[in-house]
Amino acid sequence: MTQIPNLLSASRLVLAPFVFLLLWRREYSIALALLGIAGITDALDGLFARRFGAESRLGAYLDPIADKVLLSGIFLTLALDGAIEPWLAILVLGRDTAILLFAGGAFLFSKSLREFPPSTWGKGSTVAQILFILALVSHLAGIGSEPIVTALKWLTVAATAGSGLDYAWRGLRMVKATT
Repeated sequence: MTQIPNLLSASRLVLAPFVFLLLWRREYSIALALLGIAGITDALDGLFARRFGAESRLGAYLDPIADKVLLSGIFLTLALDGAIEPWLAILVLGRDTAILLFAGGAFLFSKSLREFPPSTWGKGSTVAQILFILALVSHLAGIGSEPIVTALKWLTVAATAGSGLDYAWRGLRMVKATT
């Protein structure tokens, strides 16, 4: 029972290449179904980990990695296919790269291992990105609304930029505090 959350997180990593391939082939309805499965596994892994006391160090890393691989890959695939503007994918991928650089810098320059937990801005950005992707793929599958996609796109831009600035500020403060 203790490995179920990790298996659910790992399943998102396994699903990711299939989602990318389906998006690339423009098989949006099937991709949307896999995104629904990925969303369910994301909700269940945290629920099971907390409910059954199955939280683990592996899960603490695996869950966000699975989320980032899936989201980043989707943005990249959609940009390469022309379904979204390249600058939007660059913003999302750039923010994630900056977070990794700041977290790595904090790790390198600190005398002890420091946590770099997600901020409220970061969580909000992830939610906005997920909602945008779901709305866009739904629209591309013929069941969504373009005005909702547009509104969620600009919400994603604002939340992603805001969280990027927040993480940069936190990272700089963390590095400065250790020097």
